[in-house]
Amino acid sequence: MELRRNRNSLQRLIGFEVFTKYGVKTDRYEFVFYHVEPTNISVLPPEVIEQKMHDLAMVLSVVPELEIMALDSCECFDENKAYLRRRLAEEKNEAVRKLIAADHDFLDQIQTGISSAREFLFVYRFRREKEEQVLSLINRISKAIADHGFMARRLTKPEIKRMLALYFGTSTNADRLPDIEGEEYAKEVADGLIQEETANT
Repeated sequence: MELRRNRNSLQRLIGFEVFTKYGVKTDRYEFVFYHVEPTNISVLPPEVIEQKMHDLAMVLSVVPELEIMALDSCECFDENKAYLRRRLAEEKNEAVRKLIAADHDFLDQIQTGISSAREFLFVYRFRREKEEQVLSLINRISKAIADHGFMARRLTKPEIKRMLALYFGTSTNADRLPDIEGEEYAKEVADGLIQEETANT
């Protein structure tokens, strides 16, 4: 039995090819992500804020190709809340209606509490550099970020999965996401074929 690859897969659509030693590779670039520890500027005096802005400008002048990315650091509950509203409209039992309403209010409270949570990343895209060049540039970028007072670390594969899950609005259970789209399905089919062959022999 031949397994046919879906040419219109999401993985192909967005261009992701594979996780690499340092980040993720697309059909055009290899991306490396650095998570930046945020600073609460609302409690800082104006001169310190100015210094922070100057430090950021210096990082970007040392590594002009560096990009900044900001994203929500929490999962969206809109679909869950829409489901609970539908259940509330359909439910006749008053006790169950109260439970559903309490669940909806609870999700509202969670979302309100974390709606302003953001994560900030430095992103660098490599084009066709060799591995030793990539490693050298990664070290240079890390040094430039640290030298100008920013606490940043390179994202690991599970952290990149979580970041992509948040970006595309899916579950934050990133550790359960396969490295390759359809990997679990292909494994199930292969296991089924092996069992079928074993049964026929």
